[in-house]
This record gives sequence, structure tokens and C-alpha cells, in this order.
Amino acid sequence: MRRATLICVLILSTGFLTLLYSQQPVPWRDPSPHTIQLVTVDKEVRLEVLDWGGSGRPVILLAGGGNTAHVFDDFAPRLAANYHVYGITRRGFGASTYAPLEDGADPLGEDVLAIIRALKLNKPVLVGHSIAGAELSSVATLHPDSVAGVIYLEAAYPYAFDNGQGPMMKEFLEVQGPQPPSPSQSDLTSFSALQKWDAQVYGFQLPESEFHQTWDSTSNGRPEKPRDFPGSQSFATIMMSTKTYARIPVPTLAIFAIPHVQEAWMIKTTDAAVRKDADAYFARLDALAEKQAKAFEDGVPGAHVVRLRSMHYVYVANESDVLREMRAFLDNLK
Repeated sequence: MRRATLICVLILSTGFLTLLYSQQPVPWRDPSPHTIQLVTVDKEVRLEVLDWGGSGRPVILLAGGGNTAHVFDDFAPRLAANYHVYGITRRGFGASTYAPLEDGADPLGEDVLAIIRALKLNKPVLVGHSIAGAELSSVATLHPDSVAGVIYLEAAYPYAFDNGQGPMMKEFLEVQGPQPPSPSQSDLTSFSALQKWDAQVYGFQLPESEFHQTWDSTSNGRPEKPRDFPGSQSFATIMMSTKTYARIPVPTLAIFAIPHVQEAWMIKTTDAAVRKDADAYFARLDALAEKQAKAFEDGVPGAHVVRLRSMHYVYVANESDVLREMRAFLDNLK
């Protein structure tokens, strides 16, 4: 009798534990086909470097402000068929550690150069989105022999090129558009739900891995709030720096989103005031962007400047167009 009772208890306990563990959140794994390493660039700083593999010329992807290299988790494999593709998460973001730097983009450019040297890459091509254009210009200006070329993805704005012929950076900063909505609690039930909400709001989909990198999570694995990255403080100094880059002495491709496509939530809104503000914002932004594109075109001899009807995340919103332009540029390099 005791033996039977003991067996029943064991069966019930096993069933309870099975149920308990089945309800525990399964650890999420990044499905993108990359390896990850932390590379020391300073005695206190190690940067996360993603390697998607591939053969051929090395290509290094640099993310825009607030993003990590994981923002390229869907885009990078498309390039790896023809090139060896890497991504760098700048200091103070994601898994990269942080130590304060002097003002301006040059110290961040030196971080990129340290990665190139540490990995012994032979004249890679740097590809930067948004604020990463400043790092591209810094490396291209100070160490032109270290790279074969640079590609600006909505990144060739005055923080990256300013020869006095285009608009000033403060003109861009003065243009303010309507603010997007915030996610509801139902949008925060999982990272995939957050990803879906973000895509519906903005009109393009970022990799789920990027949300895991840029949001804090609760103890049960749900997204809680955007992470507060110490590296963010460098962006204001880059945008308002008195140092400018007036020439880019390496082969250059610059892709601008002209005209800009409005975000999905702006198009769908029934609020007339928001629609009016959005229309005014993008009209002014496009005028400034066109003036900057013309200044870049005239001021960087030999640069190939492309205008695409797109969004700021041009490599996501117009992936096939961007890949076509990049491949043509890369394949024509010496």
C-alpha cells in the first residue's frame, strides 16, 4: 500500500514539475547566421562584432543612432553571398562596453579602425546608416588608405559632410514632426508582439533580435521599456560639433531617401492636425535633404548619389534597391 502511494506521489510530482517547466519562458535565440565576439579597442572598452561570414571583399555595417549591429540581422545575410560581412555595435550600446570619449566623431572612428586592425581586414568597405555617417567620414578622412570605400545609407547629412554649400545641421534639428504612439500593454506581451506593433506603426519591420538588444525585459522575458544606453550622450556632440568633414577622399556611394515616405501611423491617422504637421514636416525635411544631396554631389568628386522614394531606414524599406546599388558599387571597386 505504501509502495503504491509512493508511486502515485512520484507520478503526480513528475506531472506537476513537467507542467511547471513547460510554463517557463523558453530562452530566445537569435536566428541570424552570425558569430559574435567582443573585440578590445581600448583598455576599458570591448565592442561587439558580428560576423555573418561570406567570401570576397570585407564589408563592415555600422548602425544608426540607438541601434546595435543586430539591426542588420536580416539585411546582412543578403550580402554574405558575395562579400564577407561584419557588423559593429558602437561603444555604449547593446553588448559593447562604454567609456567616455572626447567630443566629436573621430574617437568613434578610431574604434572602427581598431576593429579593422584587430581582425586584420584588408581595405574593407564601410557602410553606415544615419549618424554612422560621421564615423564613415572620420575614417575616410583621417585614414583613407585603410578602406576601399564608404557607403552612406541616409547618412550623408551635415554631421558627415559639410563644405559650407549645403544646409546647416541645426536646420535639420529645428524640423520637428508629430510624435508616434507608444505601445500598449498588449503590445508588450512578447518581443514578437512588440516587433509586430513597431512594424505596424512605422511601416517597415526590424529584426526581433534588435528589440532584444535595445529593450529591457521583465523576469518572465517580456519587453518592459527601452534601454537607456550611455553611448547616447555622444550623438548631440556629433551633430553640433564645430569640426566638419568637407571632403571624402575615397570612392563613395550615398543613398538619400528623397522624397521621404511618411510613417504608417501618420498615413492612417484620422487626426487632421497630425496629418497637417506630418505633411509640413516632410516637405521641409525633403527640401533640406535635396539641398544636402546636391551639395554632396557637387562637393565629393566621383561620388555616386542615389535618391530613392523611401524612409529613413532605407535599407529595410527599400532593401532590393539598396542591395542593387551597393552591389554595383562594390563590384566596381578596384
